[in-house]
Amino acid sequence: MDDDYMDDEDYVALEQYLDMGVIEVVGVDDNGELIFVINETAKDLAPELWQAHSEYVDNTLVKMYEKGLIDIEYNENLEATIHMSKEGYNFAKERGILPIEGLEDEES
Repeated sequence: MDDDYMDDEDYVALEQYLDMGVIEVVGVDDNGELIFVINETAKDLAPELWQAHSEYVDNTLVKMYEKGLIDIEYNENLEATIHMSKEGYNFAKERGILPIEGLEDEES
């Protein structure tokens, strides 16, 4: 999170979410900023946070698709698989929508 964009209310909300255990600090990025993860307990304990997070991720994926940074493939059960270019991986990483581990970028 960028301190330039957080007001006192944001800090109070962040502290409350950390205390509730719905947000976790999982590391520090290359710029020295904390990396936060919203975990699935937010669905029940902080539904407004979970909803806002879900909308942010969905909107970012739509933007990525519109920019040609991802391809979406559906199987016979209509389950989606997302294929991401290196540029798409970087775009998603900059916006904080990638898991910390387990997602490798694809060379396209």
